[in-house]
Amino acid sequence: MSRPDRIEIEAAGHVGHVFASRRPSALAPFPDKAQARLAVVLIHGIGASHRYLRRLHALLAESVDTYSIDLPGFGATPRPEHTLAVADHATYILGAMEQLGVLKFVIVGHSMGSQFVTEAALQQPGRIPYVVLMGPVVDSKRRTVAQQTLALGLDSLLYESPSSNAIVFTDYLRCGPRWYLKTLRVMMDYPTDQKITRVTAPVLVLRGANDPVASTDWSRRLAELAPKGRMLEIQGTGHVVQHNRAAEVAEAITAFAGLRTAATYTPQANPA
Repeated sequence: MSRPDRIEIEAAGHVGHVFASRRPSALAPFPDKAQARLAVVLIHGIGASHRYLRRLHALLAESVDTYSIDLPGFGATPRPEHTLAVADHATYILGAMEQLGVLKFVIVGHSMGSQFVTEAALQQPGRIPYVVLMGPVVDSKRRTVAQQTLALGLDSLLYESPSSNAIVFTDYLRCGPRWYLKTLRVMMDYPTDQKITRVTAPVLVLRGANDPVASTDWSRRLAELAPKGRMLEIQGTGHVVQHNRAAEVAEAITAFAGLRTAATYTPQANPA
């Protein structure tokens, strides 16, 4: 699979980057054209970028059109003049994908990205038939910045690989403390557990079994609150599950959304 194309897109008054892996129509894995058009869109969390989604992106792109987005203010994108609400990011995602002609897609969000994809599913439910929340935030029983910081610190020290830590920390540096803290306030105020009750699409809540940020109790509660929710734990990893266990996460997403059969999938190793 070749490297994804980077496309700069302005939508809803903001500029972001979309990393696109699109399969030639002749190689589409599904005979039905409507099903073949169903894509997967990957959304990062606070302070991060598409870089910690690369392994998952590459695996998914083997059988389905796959897009990763660097949202405005993150990665190498321009910084917006004002703090963006969760709804603003969701509007950007939907507008950017519409410009690319992707009208229906499975949406996958990690950490704060789970808030963005939840909001996108509420804004335009007809375009999003499946929602995946990976390591979702913020646990309604641990709603202080101190609690979230402690959980993230424990995760990086005890449960992350050297490569996942390196990617996350360098992205945090690129994001910068000012924008991170502005966005942190938005993240802490978003009531994920209330919003998920209105999502009509099937929802998969996926977590690393050792994740101290998205606990088992919190993830199970979200799955139960979603009208069509289920939960899955991936063993042997923490919060950045999509990097450290990319093969298992790719299998979970494709099975959940019916994107390919088990016979067409061969698990690959997940290097550190």
